[in-house]
Amino acid sequence: MGMQVQSAEATFGAYVTGVTLAALSAEEFRKIHDAFLEYALLIFPGQGLSNTQQQAFAERFGNIEILVEGLKTIPVSNKPEHDKPYGSDDHRTKLLKGNEGWHTDSSYMPLSAKASVLSAHVIPDSGGETEWADMRDAYDKLDNATRTKIAELNAYHSYFHSQAKVGHQVKAGAGYGFFEGEPPLHPLVKVHPETHRPALFIGRHIKCIQGMSEAETEKLIDELTSFACRAPRLLKHRWAVGDVAVWDNRCLLHRARPYDMSQARVMMHTRISGEL
Repeated sequence: MGMQVQSAEATFGAYVTGVTLAALSAEEFRKIHDAFLEYALLIFPGQGLSNTQQQAFAERFGNIEILVEGLKTIPVSNKPEHDKPYGSDDHRTKLLKGNEGWHTDSSYMPLSAKASVLSAHVIPDSGGETEWADMRDAYDKLDNATRTKIAELNAYHSYFHSQAKVGHQVKAGAGYGFFEGEPPLHPLVKVHPETHRPALFIGRHIKCIQGMSEAETEKLIDELTSFACRAPRLLKHRWAVGDVAVWDNRCLLHRARPYDMSQARVMMHTRISGEL
């Protein structure tokens, strides 16, 4: 039957079957890329990619952002290999807890991410889903007064700030994700460079909106997030081992859902560098 794309019951997202990501033809990838731009999130059940295969798939979307020196695909995991899960006070556990807040990958970097690829290798008995929210539809549904208010606003994004809000005090030189220069400034409304659709560009990494106090910033971002992250703009995926997802960081927020961290959860993550 060939590749099939089934839209989700949300304003975005689709499930893709009938294709093998480890052996894509040029025509199959063209169809996948077209669907990626239309739906912003594609979920491929049961692919079972190796790290090398996942990296090769991600590289078809663009250049890979190196999060850990020497690695293009990294584990997002609560346990070391062949050992029990990390304790609740471990630095890596606190990184994972931070991921439970709504965010877009690498907004704390001068060049925010284009897309992310995530695959499931080990999953807990319950919980640990990933949830996404559509910032295109959220912007479309804003009232005119709010659109006018935020049209020219820009915000500083900082991973140090967002982790501090979950009780994680990170020292300079911590590595992964902790950009140590001046926090980058990004607009609250980002126009997609390929589809040209405007979308809210918000999330937990915002430290301060230019010209506002941190308290004023938090109030506005909380209001926008509460409005944006609700049905029908939500999609939650319960992972099965082997599933792969790719999503567009330029127009979606995402978050991990809580789970029993005494159980292992091992995901592999590859991040594609952005253009702006």
